[in-house]
This record gives sequence, C-alpha cells and structure tokens, in this order.
Amino acid sequence: MPELPEVETVARGLQGSVAGRRIVSVILRKVDFIDDPSAMERELPGKRIARVERFGKFMLLRLTKDADGNAHAMGSIALNGNSEALLVHLGMTGNLAPHHAEQPLAKHTHVTFALDDGRELRYIDPRRFGRMAYLSGKTLAAELQRFGADPLLVTPEEFATRIRGSKARIKAQLLDQSVLRGVGNIYADESLWKAKIHPARAGPSLTLNDVVRLRKELQKILLKAIEMRGSSISDFVDAEGLAGDYQQHHKVYGRDGKKCFRCGAKIKWTVVAGRSSHFCPVCQRAPRGNASRRKKTKRRGPVGTSKR
Repeated sequence: MPELPEVETVARGLQGSVAGRRIVSVILRKVDFIDDPSAMERELPGKRIARVERFGKFMLLRLTKDADGNAHAMGSIALNGNSEALLVHLGMTGNLAPHHAEQPLAKHTHVTFALDDGRELRYIDPRRFGRMAYLSGKTLAAELQRFGADPLLVTPEEFATRIRGSKARIKAQLLDQSVLRGVGNIYADESLWKAKIHPARAGPSLTLNDVVRLRKELQKILLKAIEMRGSSISDFVDAEGLAGDYQQHHKVYGRDGKKCFRCGAKIKWTVVAGRSSHFCPVCQRAPRGNASRRKKTKRRGPVGTSKR
C-alpha cells in the first residue's frame, strides 16, 4: 500500500499536470470504493482542480468554483467552511493519472474525469481497496482532524509527547494514523532499524535521545524516499507511469534471513502488535521479557502482497 513518499510522488506529479484544469464531466463505473457516488457526479462537474496535495496516505484534490482561478496564484487552499476537495486513497493497486481522451481505457478503469483541455484523469484499480470521496465544509474538516501529525512537519516536542505518552509498542505507534499520518510498514521498519530501536519497545521505555534520533532518521528516510520517487514493491507507479527506486536502498524491510548491513547478523521477521516487522536482533535489542524470536506464523505471500 503506498505510504507517504509514494503518495507525495503521485501528488507532485498531478500538481504539475492537472492543477488549474476544470472538470467537465464525471463517469463512474465500479463505485464500491466511493463514499457517495451521486455527490461526485453532482458536485464535481464545473469545479476547477486548484491544487493537488498529500495528506498522510491520502491525496486531496482541492477544488474551487472560480472558473477563472489560477492554481499557481492561489497556492494552497485554506481549510474553511467553504473548502471542497476530492479525497483519494490509492489502496494497494490504485493509480490516478491523466490520459489522452483517445487512448483506449485500460482494464479496471473505474472513474474518468474529463478535463477542459481534452484529457481525462482516470482512476484504475484492479483490487479496489482504495477510497474516493467528495468532501466539503465541516465534513472535510472532520475527516482531516481524525489524523495525527505529519512526520515531516512534526516538532521534536510534539513527536516526543506523542510517542512517549502511550504504552503502545513503538511499531504500532508509527503505524497509527491518529499519531502520525502517512507512515506504513516499510518506513517504520527502516527508521527503527536506522535508529537502533526494537519494534516491540513500548513508548515510555524510549529515552529522549531515542525519540530525537528516531524522528531525525524517520524524516531523513522519508525525504530520501521522496527524492527517489518512493518504493515500488508490487504495483506502485507514479502519475507518469514510472516506478520508484527507493526499494533498492531498503536496509531491513523484506530482507529477513539476509545479513544486516550494519553488523552482519541475520535480519529477522516477526509480528509486533499484529503487524509484520523486520529487524536486526543484534542492532535492535529486544525489550526485556520479549522473546523476539521469529514467529512460526505461515506467511501468506511475498513481501508487498499483504495489506499494510
């Protein structure tokens, strides 16, 4: 499932290619992943895509009624009572990208937005685990308030408060979207390995130095992954159809049984708080009382095929 770097990569691509364009019409096919299909058909035609932004693992296509508005001049649209947006979650296999109208529809094209320049913004998703919703005003504000801090913007003080203020295991906290929005299995495992913190450690057991180091490494890894257009583990491609490259730089995720790049010990795979986790048993010392042994749970497929 695309995480922060992958969604940021797609959002930046769409910002450059469709921001400022007006939606002429909407064609819906499969709609089981859409909150209110009739609202999309009713509200989107005539609206202009003012800006495309990332919000955690979601994309927000900010909308405006101003037919003459210039997306570059408007910048980020303020969140107020008149705000409107199309919220998009790509799920495991979703892709949102512009296409020439004469280009044949690919299989599993479920939504088509005709644009005023003759192109079509198409949503393709074989497995339909994503989500799409037209939201406005208080409904939009309430939706966004459910999520925690952006890991790229969170201050050291807020990060420490959020992490050390809960008894949950650190891996679970990093994946909890009400704590930090946008982090998933890949970047949680990578940042914990880099910070030398075992995924099963509880929040209060981390020292201030631990959380300072974790925040620093998490931000560095996310920014590097964005620079490399994200990780393409299974189906991910950006708005231009290009795969990411950061998977070639993973230090621990998906490397169970292979040597740790830092100490040479074998990377282990286990389950922490119900989620698969990769860690080095030497570099990332398990908390006292935690076996940290590899679970005998039968895995359901190669890394990248399970929902995370």
